[in-house]
Amino acid sequence: MLSFIQIPNHFRVLIKRIGILLLCMQLCRVIFLVYNWSNFLHVGFTDLWVSIWFDLITVCLLGFPLIVLSMLPFPFRERNFYRRFVSFLFYLVLILFTALNLIDVEYFSYTQKRSTIDLFTILGAGDDFSQQLASFFKDFWALLLFLIGFILLARFLNRRIPKKPAQFSWLRDTAWFVVTIALAIFIGRGGLILKPVSPIDAARFTRVENAALVLNTPFTMVKSYNQAGLEEKNYMPIAEEMKLFNPIHESRPAGILPDKTNVVIIMLESFGNEWVGAAGAKKSFTPFLDSLTKVSLYFKNGISNGKKSIEAVPSIVSSLPSLLDNPYISSTYGNNKLESIASILGERGYESGFFHGATNGSMRFDGFAAQAGFDHYFGRKEYNNDDHFDQSWGILDEYFNPWTARKLTAFKQPFFATLFTLSSHHPYFIPKHMRGKLRKGPQQICESIHYGDYSLAKFFDEAKKQPWYNNTIFVLCADHTSATNSELYNQRTEMYKIPILIFDPQGRIKPKKELRVFQHIDIMPTVLDLLNIKTKYYSYGQSYYQEHEPEALTYIEGTFHYYKNMHMMTFSNEKARNLYNISLLRKDTPDSISFYQKEVRRYEKRLKAMIQRYNRDLILNQTKAE
Repeated sequence: MLSFIQIPNHFRVLIKRIGILLLCMQLCRVIFLVYNWSNFLHVGFTDLWVSIWFDLITVCLLGFPLIVLSMLPFPFRERNFYRRFVSFLFYLVLILFTALNLIDVEYFSYTQKRSTIDLFTILGAGDDFSQQLASFFKDFWALLLFLIGFILLARFLNRRIPKKPAQFSWLRDTAWFVVTIALAIFIGRGGLILKPVSPIDAARFTRVENAALVLNTPFTMVKSYNQAGLEEKNYMPIAEEMKLFNPIHESRPAGILPDKTNVVIIMLESFGNEWVGAAGAKKSFTPFLDSLTKVSLYFKNGISNGKKSIEAVPSIVSSLPSLLDNPYISSTYGNNKLESIASILGERGYESGFFHGATNGSMRFDGFAAQAGFDHYFGRKEYNNDDHFDQSWGILDEYFNPWTARKLTAFKQPFFATLFTLSSHHPYFIPKHMRGKLRKGPQQICESIHYGDYSLAKFFDEAKKQPWYNNTIFVLCADHTSATNSELYNQRTEMYKIPILIFDPQGRIKPKKELRVFQHIDIMPTVLDLLNIKTKYYSYGQSYYQEHEPEALTYIEGTFHYYKNMHMMTFSNEKARNLYNISLLRKDTPDSISFYQKEVRRYEKRLKAMIQRYNRDLILNQTKAE
């Protein structure tokens, strides 16, 4: 009986190896925290224990084959070849865990969330990954050294675990196998809960903004793999939902511009408010854009509906935000029918084109453009001059931008076009002839932002020469904010703030600095009203020229951010969590949810109606006004 309950040696080996995995994952978390310190202003011991729990869950999920093979109740388990194989599997699991966690040490600063399986979908689209591989090794070599260090540490600790063969016993080893596997399944589910634990549950145990810290990347990856998709919500009867929110809108001609005015939307890569002088930046890296804000309808509190370029395009072009863990374009709903500015204007005789200087296929923009009803797509292939290729991402903006302006002259008027810039993107390449001529700042991207601004001026210099210029309005906006080390701009209240402006060379749209919230998905309704288009359309945004309470909506890592009346409410696990005043530009904005319970209840009902309708419409493929 004593030998039966005695802990067998192979179980001791497994537990010590799990301990090594947990240690390395915690060390990865320390590195993650140090690199992204300004994102986590309130970290306590509770976060440590919660993070260990999520790490243990991850080990039981992704390390399940290692656990099973380590505990198999068969005599060959003690043979040298089998023990070497299990040891190899242990190192494989360790490399997988540490490599994925180290990716987010740097990538988190761009996305503000732990990576999900869509990262590989995005990297696999086009040649983006292969083109930038060399720059990744050059810029992030320290992470590779960390990975090697973890492998050496694990090897050092693993070789000191006693692995003496134990006397085999069918009854004892089978019992230990059953107990161990049952315990692994129990922990892997997250304990005695109805549904297995998911990333969204992190917000139950820590502050919303600390969710990414207590989670780990292997966990978010495995939980996002082969997801069933959105869950249909039943917060309220559909009749009540319709009163609170309805995405079917009817345009109202604003009568400001003549019919058949051309439209060009320029999406500026990573031009967040942090670097824009007009938005209050201490040092501006956007002098040309600043000058445009003075003669435009400028939204100082512009909100991006996501943190990735791939999330921005459907929001801007189709007024459809990505309120799910995978960006809409790469999600299971990416082939749904939808409307866009291009398709609506195309029915009224507009010719349309999508311009993006990256290699064709990048982030699936060419496929989405075709689906959204664009007549033409112009990328690196169509530009057809790799003398201007930056060797990692695409055609440099200073060449592609004016080329776009000239190319539009061949379009039949009226036309609609989008230009998505790219040079202010990692690896932030600056051509030789521009080095030393641009403003440098606290981060590497600053010089690149100034180069993007210089290239934007080149576009307008060329556009002014074209016959279509005076019959065109220009909408300019950032796709998302950039990576930052700023405690101020890493806050949830600031991490989506971007410049959005509408410029009319003829001055018919009166210049104004507008302080009300205006988001990506408001662009399509506003443009349709400006162009005097009369139609019904599907949109999650609202026109600036129609009466409504300004609002904005974003989603990241299980948390919705809902902006209303200069408030931002966070909502996760079916509950409002925080309420912040977005007009307070300070490093540690206080949570005022306890003081505005009436407003919070109203915001929460509106948001639930939006989520309920969004999930149902995407599931049923009903994102058109038919």
